[in-house]
Amino acid sequence: MDNKRNTAGNLLPYDGTVNYYGQIMPVAQADSFLDLLLGNIDWKHDEAVMFGRRLVTKRKVAWYGDTDFQYTYSNTTKQALPWTKELLDLKALTEKTLGEQFNSCLLNLYHNGSEGMAWHSDDEKELIKNGAIASLSFGAKRKFSFKHKRSKESVSLILEHGSLLVMKDNTQTNWLHRLPPTKLIAHPRVNLTFRKMNR
Repeated sequence: MDNKRNTAGNLLPYDGTVNYYGQIMPVAQADSFLDLLLGNIDWKHDEAVMFGRRLVTKRKVAWYGDTDFQYTYSNTTKQALPWTKELLDLKALTEKTLGEQFNSCLLNLYHNGSEGMAWHSDDEKELIKNGAIASLSFGAKRKFSFKHKRSKESVSLILEHGSLLVMKDNTQTNWLHRLPPTKLIAHPRVNLTFRKMNR
């Protein structure tokens, strides 16, 4: 672990807190986790209901937790699956690094750069308000962006293989974030977002 990276300050200029810890594990270990996540997670195409129509995305998702938490976003509801061993290992590493506790994880699988995520905030009522959301990235390096809801000021960074980012405090209230698509990436990326659900 590169402890020098862990002292990085807040990436946001105001109205929220985002800290990027960089790569928190050796590349070989990150490679191993990527293979396990691609093979052992119960991936499903994500769904969204917009204007009364059910849309199915190319991107795949999975939802795990301490209990069978229900999580509703984009007008669809998911029920959490029991943790796998590798998810528990990654949860423990994330909690130790951040000094936070998490009870659930939403995973995203982007097969290549053409798949991304539009501007949004993780502010659903099931989540503890202003709770930390920790994002672990594996696979292809991808750009990640923030945009202030009122001023429209933006901040971007590159998320590396085996890296950790945390969003906390009032970030979700004041900022949107997205994973912009790109034609330059041909490899998959797996993203784990550890969260705190209201029990």
